[in-house]
Amino acid sequence: MSAKADFSAKKLVLLRNIGVIAHIDAGKTTVTERMLYYSGKIHRMGEVHEGTATMDFMPEEQERGITISSAVTSCFWNDNTINIIDTPGHVDFTIEVQRSLRVLDGAVGVFCAVGGVEPQSETVWRQSSSYHVPKIAFINKMDRLGADFESVLNSMRERLGANVIPIQIPDGEGEDFCGVFDVIKMKKIIFDADSQGEHYEYFDLSSEEMERVVIWREQMLEGLAEVDDDFMEAYLADSEVSEEKIHMAVRKATLNLSIVPVLAGSALKNIGVQPLMDAVCRYLPSPVDVRPVEGISPDTGKKVLIESKLSAPFTALVFKISMDTGRKVVLMRIYSGKISAGDSVLNVTSGENERAARLFRLHAGRREKLDEAGAGDIVAVAGMKNARTGDTLADKSHPVILEQISLYKPVLSMAIEPRNTEEGEKLEEILEKYLQEDPTLELVKDEETEQIVLSGMGELHLDVILERLKREYSLEPRAGHPQVVYQEVPGRSASASEEFCKILGEDTNYGYVELSIEPLERGKGQDIVFEVDLGEWPEEWIDAVYDGIKDGLGAGPLKGYPVQDIRVRVLNLQRKESESSIAGYHLAAGRALRKSFAGAEMKLMEPIMEVDVSVPSDFVGDVIGLLGAKGAKIENMLDHGQSKVVQALAPLRSMFGFLTELRSSTQGRASFVMQFLRFDVLE
Repeated sequence: MSAKADFSAKKLVLLRNIGVIAHIDAGKTTVTERMLYYSGKIHRMGEVHEGTATMDFMPEEQERGITISSAVTSCFWNDNTINIIDTPGHVDFTIEVQRSLRVLDGAVGVFCAVGGVEPQSETVWRQSSSYHVPKIAFINKMDRLGADFESVLNSMRERLGANVIPIQIPDGEGEDFCGVFDVIKMKKIIFDADSQGEHYEYFDLSSEEMERVVIWREQMLEGLAEVDDDFMEAYLADSEVSEEKIHMAVRKATLNLSIVPVLAGSALKNIGVQPLMDAVCRYLPSPVDVRPVEGISPDTGKKVLIESKLSAPFTALVFKISMDTGRKVVLMRIYSGKISAGDSVLNVTSGENERAARLFRLHAGRREKLDEAGAGDIVAVAGMKNARTGDTLADKSHPVILEQISLYKPVLSMAIEPRNTEEGEKLEEILEKYLQEDPTLELVKDEETEQIVLSGMGELHLDVILERLKREYSLEPRAGHPQVVYQEVPGRSASASEEFCKILGEDTNYGYVELSIEPLERGKGQDIVFEVDLGEWPEEWIDAVYDGIKDGLGAGPLKGYPVQDIRVRVLNLQRKESESSIAGYHLAAGRALRKSFAGAEMKLMEPIMEVDVSVPSDFVGDVIGLLGAKGAKIENMLDHGQSKVVQALAPLRSMFGFLTELRSSTQGRASFVMQFLRFDVLE
């Protein structure tokens, strides 16, 4: 092996691709900010509450104090390269979390010491588990009034099903919090406030501290012994197990998802972040530690395992598109092989060739130019004109398609109108760019009214788009009130035929189409199947039939909403010499489809939302009554410290204004999180 290859292989082992995941306001951006500062990546710590956080570089994020767009950066710690993705905590931006988790190797779950496991942290945790992502947990805000370390641990066990093993515990809680105990070293760590926590020292334990910490140490060792037979033998043979053996056991159990190591601290007070970074490098996987990624050969349809090797053919997944000052930037995770600036690769999803004109390593809103990137890297590429989120890029001679990223259907729409014709042309162009960036946005233009209908995942999602239009392009279109997005579905199978024969202009246009429709399972979308011999018909006529059906599915017979969960079978076509035409078949197909709707018992579906309300026990009855008035169905009730969490399913149409009513009925002491679950039949 050459020196360069040997260096690259070593570099791969020392690479960590991690995400920071949490509920909104758990402090994950502050944690990330400290990681960058202590690693020397930045020279001044920004604060979320001051709007100066490095990772919240969008003005909308700085104004609202939340993360909206997944920010990517990298830093170096103890010879390791750490690629960090700071993900949103708000449910309107769930797709950002989903896309990030798809390309990560490990994750740090940040939990508030007061709030514990909150609804969105539970959702994100489940998503990460579905991708088999090893995790470590950081219980943040230990300095806050009401902080309760053990309560958060119990909440993680009960609500997340996590086998949590603390390898650190806090020294005090709330106002008394002053440092952390390292349960493996059996030392106390004190962070120097004057140096903003940059300097810290390990101290021996007093006899009183030893009594407290040794109990946690025994629990840690017993917990490791339960999931690791080799460690159990060493533990039973010698109660004084070496630090190195404990670290090895923690790493092994973390990688196989048997445990979640837990650390504690306060990022805002600069306590506990450096040990967290040590834990990231010590316990979370490098690209060579994770199981090979599965792909499918487009030629044979068989599964292909892609190992993280620099010597393998190039394979990468596009997980995000970013429009940087109007220019398209593709963010990708490289799973195997390598790519150099200027290389041309195959977009296997679209079948087109794409050129990587320039490569960059990202640091939030800034870039660092690269000549080459390889397996394990998360990089940005400029010059790829047609790549979209979820596309697979690969070596032209070794095409493979990676698993698609799940997409979400928009649930809320808003009509927007340009103030003049000139603004209208520019508005459509800009919105198309936003659509490339965000696959959860949809855009429909009413050709008659010239009205543009923009659809997204929630009110905040659409508000952010309007703010970006104003700030980035000085566009302020008139916007209507948000409206719920519905769908129409067939209740039963039906069939119909239509013959079209009319003179349009100077020519006779003929077409005959016979088709049937049938309902599909929820979430299956639209499926158009031709059961005629395609070789007997001109391709342009077949395309006309397909387009006629597709157009017809765009507006159902009940309220004009898109028709989903439907299979359309084209059963028969007929022709007339010299009269059959593209227009004839297009119109015949659309009319046959509309005729079939009449016998299909069409039904209206609406977005059903999962609603989690955190409320003090005294107000549970009021919340249940309020949810009942909204047409919600109570699914579960959980204990959460001194509060309760009421879990319910509710139609989105009834949830407008819910936050105001909730605050009013609970004296402002309740909060809620709502996210889309599914479209279901409107009863």
